[in-house]
Amino acid sequence: MAEKDISEKILADYNDVFADIMNGFLFRGEQVVSPDDLVNAKDKSQYKADGKLHEQERDVTKFLKKNNLTIVMAGFEHQTKAEKFMPLRQIGYDGSGYRAQLLDKNIERAYPVITLILYFGLNPWPYSQHLADVLDIPEPYKPFVSDYEMKNLFQVAFLEPEQVNWFKSDFRYVADYFVQKRLTDDYKPSAETIGHVDATLKLMSVLTDDRRFEEVIGELSTKKEGVNMCDVLDRIENRGIEKGYDKAQREAVVRMLKIGKFSKEDIAAALGITVDAVERIEQQEMSLA
Repeated sequence: MAEKDISEKILADYNDVFADIMNGFLFRGEQVVSPDDLVNAKDKSQYKADGKLHEQERDVTKFLKKNNLTIVMAGFEHQTKAEKFMPLRQIGYDGSGYRAQLLDKNIERAYPVITLILYFGLNPWPYSQHLADVLDIPEPYKPFVSDYEMKNLFQVAFLEPEQVNWFKSDFRYVADYFVQKRLTDDYKPSAETIGHVDATLKLMSVLTDDRRFEEVIGELSTKKEGVNMCDVLDRIENRGIEKGYDKAQREAVVRMLKIGKFSKEDIAAALGITVDAVERIEQQEMSLA
């Protein structure tokens, strides 16, 4: 499995996050789905085409069970880019879930399959959510083609700021980031503690195509107190300086340190960076001396 696919799966695979995403998008934050009622399902399914067996894989899939009875099978798909033929993909995922029930000789009742498409683009989804609209149907046959609606497409960045509060898990920090970036092209981080630091930052790295989110995980793992997005942003900005994203600031730090008249706090305040960043630059200069 590709590294990108693994990173997309890892956060939502936690039951608390999976339940939170369902409760947030489907029930506006009402706590309908409990993490304790979720059971992992196979993310892979097979289908036959051209005489060959093929495999398709969903991002994350779980069963919602009550008293050992399956109530719903739910799956998520993460989309960083809009895809015209997404209704075809979804009907394939849903169809595999229903076909599995047909093949189960012990099944006594069928249960629904629900797919949530989580779209993280900063531009609105430009394509139809109806299968019929993406098919090239000859006019005489249109009355006989069954439509299929991609009902659960959720455009994360287009939530209203107050709607971000529907989410209680680490997914809230992901949603908040994209909402702020759409509205202001800026991001003011939350000071609340992240629960699943590794999984959250790996997902952010994939969704934003910014490897720095993942690169700072090791640095944050040594932090004794809880990690929040303020810590993450500080480390990302520091790493930017370390890698030469702002050469002028780096040179200014070195000059002011050599003068010897300024405290590290004064240098940080003057240049708009953190004291930690100043200390890192100092340590690097000492190692090069």
